[in-house]
Amino acid sequence: MQGIRPESAVPAIVSASYRTDIPAFYTRWLLNRLAAGFCRVASPYGGAPYEVSLRPGAVAGFVFWTRNLGPLLPHLETVAARAPFAVQFTLTGYPRALEPGVIEPEAALGQLRALRRRWGARAAVWRYDPVLLSTLTPPDWHRANVARLAASLGGLADQVVLSFVQPYRKTARNLAAAARRHGFAWRDPPDDEKRALLGALAAIAAEHGIRASLCTQPALLAPGLDEARCIDAERLSDLAGTRIAVREKGNRPGCRCAESRDIGAYDSCAQGCAYCYAVSSPGAARRRLQAHDPAAETLRPLPATPSTRAAGAE
Repeated sequence: MQGIRPESAVPAIVSASYRTDIPAFYTRWLLNRLAAGFCRVASPYGGAPYEVSLRPGAVAGFVFWTRNLGPLLPHLETVAARAPFAVQFTLTGYPRALEPGVIEPEAALGQLRALRRRWGARAAVWRYDPVLLSTLTPPDWHRANVARLAASLGGLADQVVLSFVQPYRKTARNLAAAARRHGFAWRDPPDDEKRALLGALAAIAAEHGIRASLCTQPALLAPGLDEARCIDAERLSDLAGTRIAVREKGNRPGCRCAESRDIGAYDSCAQGCAYCYAVSSPGAARRRLQAHDPAAETLRPLPATPSTRAAGAE
């Protein structure tokens, strides 16, 4: 197809996806693309669309990012037949004013137990991020909440990834709207306060045998915290039983992830989290989900180019 960058011949780690929740909302699309052996992705930075091969031998491993693995859980054998996988599972247990669309913590724990029984403790990484300080979630609330969750997660996940909310413009706008709607206030504390709380949360996790790491915020590293590698070639190697050699190539400064190709799309997750960095408008994201075509080659339609606009006008 004209304008599509060809796939690489080198096996790649496929990220699915830090831009949206593919397991929760787009499992059927993913299974269709695995059967087809490829998908196409619109570059979020304005470059040419690119093709990602999903054929046997072309994928070094999958990393799934989700708050709800339920729709994909029965199909993980299909995924594993293609390549090893790891799951970055976000479980925060925040109030509904902040997370209106996520599943209940007990349901999430049930999914993690099922994942642990079939695929082992290395298959899942618990994400408690972002940490948001608000009148609904003050520091003491986070300490008690992490203690409660970690007590249930011991043995289900061997690592927790922490980070503080990044107040990007769209994040601050959506948080402000949620705060007006639900009557709470939030704040971005100074770094020393962030480090102190992160260190306390890491210590709580360690009490339950869970190692803590920090995602892409090296200035906030505190005792008990390592730098996170969310796209983790070492973890995938352990799961595969053979070494996966992929260079480190993070997607932003401070990121220690292995090189990967993300197949998701921004502004397509319908969880509705008030602090999300990947969604500009929760309402628009819900409308895009309703219009989604699981048989399409792309998760979201590719943007129009001069050639496609001209073709459509004929």
